[in-house]
Formats: sequence, C-alpha cells, structure tokens
Amino acid sequence: MSNFPFGFSNSGDDDPERSGKPEGLPGGLPPGFDLTQLGSMLSQLGQMMSNATPSTGPVNYDLAKQMALSQVPQTHPASSIDVKQVSDAIALAEVWLDGATSLPAGVRHSTAWTPKQWIEATMPMWEKLCSPIADRVSSAWLENLPEQAREQAGPLLAMMGSMGGMAFGSQLGQGLAQLAVEVLTSTDIGLPLGPEGTAALLPLAVSEFGKGLDLPEDQVRLYLAAREAAHHRLYAGVPWLRDRVMTLIANFAGAISIDFSAVEDLAATMDMSNPAGIEAALSSGMFEPKVTESQQAAMASLETVLALVEGWVDTVVADAVGDRLPGAAALQETLRRRRATGGPAEQTFATLIGLELRPRRLRAAADLWRALEDSRGVDARDALWSHPDLLPSSADLDDPKGFVERDKQFADLLSGLEDIDTSELDGPGDEPQDKPKEV
Repeated sequence: MSNFPFGFSNSGDDDPERSGKPEGLPGGLPPGFDLTQLGSMLSQLGQMMSNATPSTGPVNYDLAKQMALSQVPQTHPASSIDVKQVSDAIALAEVWLDGATSLPAGVRHSTAWTPKQWIEATMPMWEKLCSPIADRVSSAWLENLPEQAREQAGPLLAMMGSMGGMAFGSQLGQGLAQLAVEVLTSTDIGLPLGPEGTAALLPLAVSEFGKGLDLPEDQVRLYLAAREAAHHRLYAGVPWLRDRVMTLIANFAGAISIDFSAVEDLAATMDMSNPAGIEAALSSGMFEPKVTESQQAAMASLETVLALVEGWVDTVVADAVGDRLPGAAALQETLRRRRATGGPAEQTFATLIGLELRPRRLRAAADLWRALEDSRGVDARDALWSHPDLLPSSADLDDPKGFVERDKQFADLLSGLEDIDTSELDGPGDEPQDKPKEV
C-alpha cells in the first residue's frame, strides 16, 4: 500500500539522538526541550477537544469538519450570479444529454459551492466512505495486540480510542481542506459526494482550471456541467450502483490485517543499547497494514466499476457535446488523464484512507461503451446497467471486441426466442398441457 491509512505513517525525524534517553532528563526528554512548547501544545489540544463533539468511533468527524473549515480561505458564499451560471449550464447540458442516453435526468437541484460549502455538503458522504476502513484498522490493532499487552493497556484503551479518533479526525480535516480548494464538481472522485440529486460546481476552481488550459471559462463550465449531470443520471438511474461501490470499499476494509509477528521478531532481536537501530526499526513500516489477496480482489473490482462509470460518462458526454464546444476535445483528454493518473481528488483520498478510487482503465472502458453503442445503439448500451451481472468484467476490458460480439449474439438469441410462435407447439385439437384430464 503506497499510502498509510489513518494514523499510519513513517517517522520523519532523522536525528538518532532523539530516540534515546539523554542522561539527567527524566523520561528521556531531549536536550533543549522547551516546556512552554508542551504547554502550548496541550492548550491547543484542550481547545480542540472542548470544541469538538466527543468521538464515538474511530474518527472524530466533528473535529475533522472544524479543522477543514478553519484551514480553507475565508470567502463569501457563492453569489447569485455564480449559482445562475451553474444552473443555466446544467439545464443546457441536460438538453444535450437527452439525445445521448436513455437514462433520465437525475439532477433535481443545481448550485455553486465555495470550498467551505463543499466541506459542509460532502461531510456525510465522507463519513460513509472513511468509516469502514477506519473501523477495521482500529479493530485490527486490538485483535492482534498480544493478550498480556491488552490486559496491561485495558484501562487506557478508552482514552487511546478517543485520542485516536481525534488524530484520525485531524488528518481527515487537513486532507479535506486541501481537497476543497482543488475539486471542480461534486462528482470528482466518480461518486456524487453531495446530497442526492444536487449537482454542484465550484466556480473558483473551475476558473483556475480553465486558465491552465487557455480556454474560455463558459466552455469549461458547460463541459464540466455535462459531466456532472451525466454522473447524476447514472447514479439516479442505476439504484444499485452507489451501494455496490460502498460494498466494495467495505470488502477492502474487511480484509485489512496487521502482522504483529514483526513486533515479536523485533523484540527478540533488537539491541536496546542502540537507539539508532531502534529508531530505524520503528520507522521501517512494520506496523503498516498488509495488503491481502482479498483486498487486492476488492480493489480490482472497485477499479473496474469506477472505470465503467467514468468510461460511460466520457462516452455519453462526448456524444452530447459533439461539435458544440470547440474546446471539448482538449477538455476530454485533460480530464481523462486527470482521472486515470490520479488528480488531486484521487491522491488526497488515497492519503486519507489508503485506497485509491482511480479508474486506471478509463480509456478501455470508454472504447468498450463506444463499441457497444455502435453495435446495438444507445438503449441497448445503457440497458447493461440494469443489473451488475450484465456489466463487462475486467477481462472484458482486455477484449472489448469479444464482449461486444458475445453481447450481440446473446441479443440475437433472445430476439429469436421472442419470434417463436408457441401456438404451433400444440397439435390440432390437442388440449392444453396444463388442463386436467376428465375422469
């Protein structure tokens, strides 16, 4: 795992002298340690604890929200002009999308958000996304803690849980603060993060994004509005899809394990007289949760689903926009790279929970959806979303032509069965098979 989930990180202190216990200092406080700094740290910690609602789980989300809001730039709420521009863009995009997909519109309300408004609106979904992994990491530590150590730490476990919840909440808050000033829409990670049916763009980020591409802001806004509306159509028209993504995240979390044999080996071989060696061992990542085969399977399934989502959106938006926007091709390619290689949203999410929501095979999925549309039309393409078992698999992304051919053969078979005249199965004068015989 390239990123440590909540609270797992390597020490950044390269000074081996800080690892030992200098003479004359009780408890091993390093030379030159200023006790006033400790007082200041404890004061800040006390203030955060008094302002935040006590944590009842592995993440203090109230603290996370407070920290995120305090770290983003202070701005006024989105203006009425911003809201109208976004609403007009969504409305026009919906008209274009009507001709590109059979799924009905899923947006019931459209608006503009500032970074602070994004944090407020998306916090409930972040709780749903982060809790399964945070819960499992916390329980994995307790499950693997040696019995003797668990008994000795018994009175402290509640306090450790509360402090852990605050540490996790602090990390989440910092990540969301960074993410809030970079996201473009409510669906940047492939999921509608805001309230159901609410489409939202972040005007400040959209403006900066357009400057980097040297494109008119209204074109960028309209293209992003089409993507936002297409995501909402898919999730509103496919009720099982959101739950499927959440289930895969939960499956990933459920397979988290921590190998404490490394701790036992360390205790048996460590030279306690060598502080530098102790520091190196503790910072070697031995406490990192190990990626299991079950996690890899869940991750692969999640990446496939997200690739299918993003590939479908990519295809539908390309059809909807057509030649209407001169900069559409540049926007499509930029956003493809941003999603497939990991834009700010994906990178921050991976840092927060150790799981990348990255559609690595976006292009293959887009090619497959395009081929299906060419083969059987828009309605048949979208009909594959009616049940998860009908969707292409990861192997199908390796062979899109083969999947399209099998799909066409299956459709022809069903069509042939529908054309059979069942009345010809009974002979002239024969009684229906299900009619009871008279005695």
